[in-house]
Amino acid sequence: MHDVGRFTTPPDLADLEAQAREAFATIPGELRQHVGEIAIQIEDFPDDETLEEMECESPFDLLGLYRGVDMTRKSVMDVPDDVDMIFLYRRPILDYWCETGDDLVSVVRHVLIHEIGHHFGLSDEDMERLEAEA
Repeated sequence: MHDVGRFTTPPDLADLEAQAREAFATIPGELRQHVGEIAIQIEDFPDDETLEEMECESPFDLLGLYRGVDMTRKSVMDVPDDVDMIFLYRRPILDYWCETGDDLVSVVRHVLIHEIGHHFGLSDEDMERLEAEA
Protein backbone atom coordinates (compact mmCIF):
# COMPACT_ATOMS: atom_id res chain seq x y z
CA MET A 1 0.00 0.00 0.00
CA HIS A 2 1.44 3.36 -1.01
CA ASP A 3 0.51 6.18 1.36
CA VAL A 4 1.94 9.13 -0.56
CA GLY A 5 -1.61 10.49 -0.76
CA ARG A 6 -1.55 11.29 2.96
CA PHE A 7 0.88 14.13 2.25
CA THR A 8 0.61 17.11 -0.08
CA THR A 9 4.23 18.03 0.78
CA PRO A 10 7.06 15.73 1.85
CA PRO A 11 6.65 14.58 5.46
CA ASP A 12 8.68 16.80 7.78
CA LEU A 13 10.54 15.77 10.93
CA ALA A 14 7.37 15.92 13.06
CA ASP A 15 5.44 13.84 10.49
CA LEU A 16 8.17 11.20 10.48
CA GLU A 17 8.24 11.18 14.28
CA ALA A 18 4.48 10.47 14.25
CA GLN A 19 5.09 7.69 11.69
CA ALA A 20 7.81 6.27 13.95
CA ARG A 21 5.46 6.22 16.97
CA GLU A 22 2.81 4.49 14.87
CA ALA A 23 5.36 2.01 13.50
CA PHE A 24 6.88 1.32 16.94
CA ALA A 25 3.45 0.31 18.26
CA THR A 26 3.30 -2.45 15.62
CA ILE A 27 6.75 -3.93 16.30
CA PRO A 28 6.60 -7.57 17.40
CA GLY A 29 6.14 -7.86 21.16
CA GLU A 30 9.15 -10.15 21.30
CA LEU A 31 11.31 -7.12 20.49
CA ARG A 32 9.28 -4.30 22.02
CA GLN A 33 8.93 -5.82 25.51
CA HIS A 34 12.70 -5.85 25.99
CA VAL A 35 13.56 -2.45 24.53
CA GLY A 36 13.41 -0.52 27.82
CA GLU A 37 14.99 2.92 27.80
CA ILE A 38 15.51 3.83 24.18
CA ALA A 39 14.89 7.13 22.46
CA ILE A 40 14.02 7.59 18.81
CA GLN A 41 15.58 10.67 17.23
CA ILE A 42 14.56 11.90 13.77
CA GLU A 43 17.13 13.84 11.75
CA ASP A 44 17.26 14.83 8.09
CA PHE A 45 20.63 13.13 7.45
CA PRO A 46 23.41 11.44 9.40
CA ASP A 47 26.18 13.83 10.43
CA ASP A 48 29.57 13.73 8.69
CA GLU A 49 31.20 11.77 11.55
CA THR A 50 28.54 9.06 11.32
CA LEU A 51 28.84 8.87 7.53
CA GLU A 52 32.61 8.45 7.86
CA GLU A 53 32.32 5.93 10.70
CA MET A 54 29.80 3.83 8.75
CA GLU A 55 31.87 4.17 5.55
CA CYS A 56 28.93 5.56 3.59
CA GLU A 57 29.50 6.81 0.08
CA SER A 58 26.41 9.01 0.20
CA PRO A 59 24.26 10.52 2.98
CA PHE A 60 21.38 8.55 1.43
CA ASP A 61 23.09 5.21 2.22
CA LEU A 62 21.98 5.16 5.88
CA LEU A 63 18.27 4.99 6.82
CA GLY A 64 18.75 4.50 10.55
CA LEU A 65 21.34 3.81 13.21
CA TYR A 66 21.34 2.32 16.68
CA ARG A 67 23.61 4.14 19.15
CA GLY A 68 24.36 2.49 22.44
CA VAL A 69 25.70 -0.72 23.86
CA ASP A 70 23.89 -3.70 22.39
CA MET A 71 22.30 -6.16 24.78
CA THR A 72 24.88 -8.85 23.99
CA ARG A 73 27.61 -6.66 25.51
CA LYS A 74 25.73 -5.10 28.46
CA SER A 75 26.21 -6.22 32.02
CA VAL A 76 23.78 -5.81 34.91
CA MET A 77 26.68 -4.06 36.64
CA ASP A 78 26.95 -1.41 33.89
CA VAL A 79 26.09 2.14 34.84
CA PRO A 80 24.49 3.66 31.75
CA ASP A 81 26.25 6.74 30.41
CA ASP A 82 23.23 7.80 28.42
CA VAL A 83 19.95 6.48 27.03
CA ASP A 84 20.39 4.25 24.00
CA MET A 85 19.06 5.86 20.83
CA ILE A 86 17.78 4.91 17.42
CA PHE A 87 18.34 7.58 14.81
CA LEU A 88 16.00 7.64 11.82
CA TYR A 89 17.19 9.70 8.87
CA ARG A 90 14.25 11.41 7.17
CA ARG A 91 15.64 12.20 3.73
CA PRO A 92 17.11 8.73 3.04
CA ILE A 93 13.90 7.12 4.36
CA LEU A 94 11.76 9.33 2.11
CA ASP A 95 14.02 8.54 -0.85
CA TYR A 96 13.66 4.80 -0.18
CA TRP A 97 9.89 5.21 0.33
CA CYS A 98 9.52 6.93 -3.05
CA GLU A 99 11.69 4.34 -4.81
CA THR A 100 9.82 1.34 -3.41
CA GLY A 101 6.27 2.68 -3.25
CA ASP A 102 5.87 0.91 0.10
CA ASP A 103 3.70 2.36 2.84
CA LEU A 104 5.74 4.92 4.84
CA VAL A 105 4.82 3.39 8.20
CA SER A 106 5.97 0.00 6.86
CA VAL A 107 9.30 1.48 5.75
CA VAL A 108 9.82 3.16 9.13
CA ARG A 109 8.78 -0.04 10.93
CA HIS A 110 11.28 -2.05 8.91
CA VAL A 111 14.10 0.37 9.82
CA LEU A 112 13.10 0.33 13.51
CA ILE A 113 12.98 -3.48 13.61
CA HIS A 114 16.39 -3.62 11.98
CA GLU A 115 17.91 -1.16 14.46
CA ILE A 116 16.23 -2.74 17.51
CA GLY A 117 17.47 -6.10 16.24
CA HIS A 118 21.01 -4.72 16.41
CA HIS A 119 20.22 -3.73 20.01
CA PHE A 120 19.70 -7.42 20.78
CA GLY A 121 22.51 -8.66 18.55
CA LEU A 122 20.11 -10.42 16.17
CA SER A 123 21.18 -11.44 12.70
CA ASP A 124 19.50 -10.00 9.60
CA GLU A 125 17.84 -13.40 9.10
CA ASP A 126 16.37 -13.30 12.64
CA MET A 127 15.00 -9.81 12.03
CA GLU A 128 13.48 -10.83 8.69
CA ARG A 129 11.78 -13.77 10.41
CA LEU A 130 10.38 -11.56 13.22
CA GLU A 131 9.12 -9.01 10.71
CA ALA A 132 7.49 -11.69 8.56
CA GLU A 133 5.76 -13.23 11.60
CA ALA A 134 4.30 -9.92 12.77
